[in-house]
Amino acid sequence: MGCIGSSQANNEGGVRKKKIRKPKPWAHTEPITRAQLVNMREEFWDTSPHYGGQREIWEALRAAAEADLKLAQTIVESAGVIVQNRDLTLCWDERGARYELPRYVLSEPTNLIREEGQ
Repeated sequence: MGCIGSSQANNEGGVRKKKIRKPKPWAHTEPITRAQLVNMREEFWDTSPHYGGQREIWEALRAAAEADLKLAQTIVESAGVIVQNRDLTLCWDERGARYELPRYVLSEPTNLIREEGQ
């Protein structure tokens, strides 16, 4: 039986591709506003290439973090990202570089301050 395109059989080292999921609910150390969350995210993504790894992988991880789950799955697979934690908090590239994403770039905290009009 020819298993053409079997992702499990064709993965290097027999590593199975993990289906990604949203992070578990979490709370920031103190309640923050949406504007503060956006600033934290921008600061992280602006500095992420300085943590090591490849700029292209960081860009793919950002695109995945900002996409719905189905598109995020496609993005990480297309970029060759090896997902260790299904919520994308820990990933690797094919060269062995480590990519750690804080939960605040992946989802909103449970104690986000809802401002008027939101």
